[in-house]
Amino acid sequence: MTALEDRTALVTGAGRGIGQAIACRLAADGALVAVHYGSDEASARRTVELITECGGRAFTVHAPLGVPDDIRTLYERFDSALQELGEPAALDILVNNAGFNIRGGVAEVTPQDFDRLMTVHAKAPLFLVQQGLRRLREGGRIINISSAATRVSLPSSLAYSMAKSALDALTHTLARELGDRQITVNSVAPGFVKTDMNKRRWCTPENEAAHAALSVFGRMGQPTDIADIVAFLASDDSRWITGQCIDASGGTGL
Repeated sequence: MTALEDRTALVTGAGRGIGQAIACRLAADGALVAVHYGSDEASARRTVELITECGGRAFTVHAPLGVPDDIRTLYERFDSALQELGEPAALDILVNNAGFNIRGGVAEVTPQDFDRLMTVHAKAPLFLVQQGLRRLREGGRIINISSAATRVSLPSSLAYSMAKSALDALTHTLARELGDRQITVNSVAPGFVKTDMNKRRWCTPENEAAHAALSVFGRMGQPTDIADIVAFLASDDSRWITGQCIDASGGTGL
């Protein structure tokens, strides 16, 4: 029996990068995985293919975040897909991973950019939890994908860092509020990971070497580095850990 057998996971933004790696790892550990996406259907379907090719179970859920009724739409489609599969409308693992960045320091950031970043990185996770509570089973897991940018100064990502800091605050508060249901709530904070969102940081050998040198291990992170930590937090082995933000930057800034 695998670690997450008979459990259902929802991973937002699971079409590419870290989200895809998380979805694949949770499925490999036995979970039925809902692969959420906002706009890139092809990538989400590719994630499902990667999972099913390895004998796992997964399905897509399309629901753009930051639009009216986004969370209601997401859960309606999530519930409907589970019904079609003959599964109960229940949730064991929620991974709030969906995100993006808009570069800009204090002189460049706009109110519109700030609102978009806060909506996806902080508001959406809050209401995904709120509206998911009736589905979330006792002993469930909520895992928020934060960023090392909350502790390392990145002036060019000011609003992004603020939004991720709000997500960390949500983690701490929810951990206390949901503890009586044996639900753990934790954050994982990646550093520089080789994803499409960070492509400019590794698009040339010189750029990659510069960012790799910031880690004590002398390399940039891989999506699977983050997915393995999430898998631990999703498992029973992490039952005594809650309200924590786990640095997953490879020692960047030490």
